[in-house]
Amino acid sequence: MIKKILSGGQTGADRAALDVAIKKEIPHGGWIPKGRKTEDGMLPDKYQLQEMPTVSYSKRTEQNVLDSDGTLIVTHGKLNGGSALTRRLAEKHKRPHIHLDMNGLSTDDAADALRVWIENNGIMILNVAGPRASKDPDIYSMTVKVLETLLMNG
Repeated sequence: MIKKILSGGQTGADRAALDVAIKKEIPHGGWIPKGRKTEDGMLPDKYQLQEMPTVSYSKRTEQNVLDSDGTLIVTHGKLNGGSALTRRLAEKHKRPHIHLDMNGLSTDDAADALRVWIENNGIMILNVAGPRASKDPDIYSMTVKVLETLLMNG
């Protein structure tokens, strides 16, 4: 089961994953662009992320894919922007990844699919990605629900 949760610290899905990790007392981490840059300013210090030597979001995304056993991408709808990049980078590096489109899944079904994927792929360090809050205002709460359901039942 999950021993550590990584993300890039951006608002939305990334931040939801970190908040669940903190709440559930699961170690967390990941990489963030230089200056702890997010769309709502500098990421607070309570999030234990390492700064990249560059401000590039794509380099941060790639490092989090590489440092994890697999990547969860949570969206409402098809992948685009940074979420699509995350999948391309996981495929490039032949890393396990799962996309949960919450437009077509209940929270319980998503958590069940995620649990099976984690078990089948031996995921212990989970990278979590998805849209930022400005692109999907509901993704934070949905990502929290899926992860908390997974951890509650797992």
